[in-house]
Amino acid sequence: MNASPSVLQRLEPVLAEAGGQVLYLTLNRPESRNAMSLAMVDALLQALADAEARGDVRAIVLRGAGGHFCAGGDLKDMAAARGAPDAATAMAAVNARFGALCLAYAATGIALVAVVEGTVMGGGFGLACVADLVLAGDSARFRLPETSLGVVPAQIAPFLVERLGYAEAKRLAVTGCQLDASQALALGLVHEAHPAGALDHAVAHALAGILRCAPQAVAATKALMARARFEAPAHLVSDAAQIFGHAVVGAEGTEGTTAFLQKRPPNWAPT
Repeated sequence: MNASPSVLQRLEPVLAEAGGQVLYLTLNRPESRNAMSLAMVDALLQALADAEARGDVRAIVLRGAGGHFCAGGDLKDMAAARGAPDAATAMAAVNARFGALCLAYAATGIALVAVVEGTVMGGGFGLACVADLVLAGDSARFRLPETSLGVVPAQIAPFLVERLGYAEAKRLAVTGCQLDASQALALGLVHEAHPAGALDHAVAHALAGILRCAPQAVAATKALMARARFEAPAHLVSDAAQIFGHAVVGAEGTEGTTAFLQKRPPNWAPT
């Protein structure tokens, strides 16, 4: 992994940088605490599509510029939709577009790491719930403000329930209370909490672990676990066995077991 990523492209309002097999995406609207505009949604979707098309991106690190992760939806986009002739339909389209973003990042076979600091609200809260690994700085503050604004955390609700469980997701949504990083860690909303100065080291440590794992095996594991949320174990036995069998005799399985017997790193691991 290249420790000094080179800027490949600037997808306004998202910065996209590549370092080896890692793609770093930075929400880049610091003046609004990285509120999620439709332009940002489109940029994030394009960045993910490009990464998946490349085929060599094994991890995505998602964070926000200016000391904040994301303050939720952009009120300007909502105001424009509210002024449309059929405001409810226009508003629904804006909301659904963000739902498509969450679904895309939830479904990707690429490992997704979210680094959250400062404001993590609404849609930003939901986007953090989509990530495979969430690393929080001690400045992070989490809140679901939707019901206090007279609206509903519509698209993020499934991901809140998945990450937090029904009872905690409902509690946070109906009270709109704020969580700090330590409280989020206790609830399982984040996986690690670190002082701001230690976050980059935590990211590097997490990426080292991800890159030691075989990329196709990671993607297949993520897909199987996604199914396991909704399907009974008895319904998965046959399919899981087939997935395992193909993995064992496939290129990664063959290389992994051979490398283990030869006491060397597999060919996908950093040297």
